[in-house]
Amino acid sequence: MSLFFDALLSGILAGGVYALMASGLTLIFGVLDIVNVAHGIMVVLGAYLSYALSQYFHIDIFLSLLLTMPLMFLLGIAIEWAFVRRLKHNQSRVMLSVLVMFAVALIIEGFLNIAFTPNQISLHASYVDASFAVAGFYLPYVQVFAFLLCSVLLFALYVLVYRTEFGYSLRASMQNRTAAALIGIDVEKVSMITFGVGVALAAAGGVAYGATTVFNAASSYNLVSQLLVIIVLGGMGSLRGAFFASLIMMIVSDVTAAFWGAQWANTVFFVLLVVLLVFRPQGLFGLSGGRSQ
Repeated sequence: MSLFFDALLSGILAGGVYALMASGLTLIFGVLDIVNVAHGIMVVLGAYLSYALSQYFHIDIFLSLLLTMPLMFLLGIAIEWAFVRRLKHNQSRVMLSVLVMFAVALIIEGFLNIAFTPNQISLHASYVDASFAVAGFYLPYVQVFAFLLCSVLLFALYVLVYRTEFGYSLRASMQNRTAAALIGIDVEKVSMITFGVGVALAAAGGVAYGATTVFNAASSYNLVSQLLVIIVLGGMGSLRGAFFASLIMMIVSDVTAAFWGAQWANTVFFVLLVVLLVFRPQGLFGLSGGRSQ
């Protein structure tokens, strides 16, 4: 029983990290109808930026977010202006977005391989290898810090989306871009800021990811596949769905790995995913019409 609770707790902590990374991806899709397959490399880029600040300027990996998140926000705005805005809003937009963002991912990956080499690294701090005991369970400090970071940022994202004037414009754009523009909302500005916020969240997710996992530029491929599965399971464009799907994915994976072995973790999860999508193709919180709840 203790093995189950240990795996359950580990899955919850990891689920918070994946929820943070997936929230930026699903936010971008919900507003812009863009499948950002470059999101994985953006998470890795955020991890590398924190690594560089830690190694060369001795800035704590979590404090480095005060610099990396604004930088990544500006990068997101630049990418939206240079690439995404050029895609017309028609039936081929989603397909074209996959090709465009894959090209962006390759450019960033090449830059990272040149700057940091393809060798695997991880983020380091005095607390990365330390842990503390709670009710007989040992919790790594870095995983707890990462979960707390994710909780704070997800709450801030909730406030931004549901309690601010910008959030009202954002949600109106998610529901119907044409109608939002007709009532005076600057849809292009909302799209630009939303893409920037999504990429900034990738930077935050990068710190949490890099502090708990070894990585290199090639890690983005496996990562983005997991994140895409999460937003499909939760419902494309649904922030609530991304949160619960992340928890489900990581809990199922960790519990399966604890009892049956790591080789079965992805198999069991994908079987459950297929079964769910057979009965609910739009995902947990998606609407049959294609938009999220």
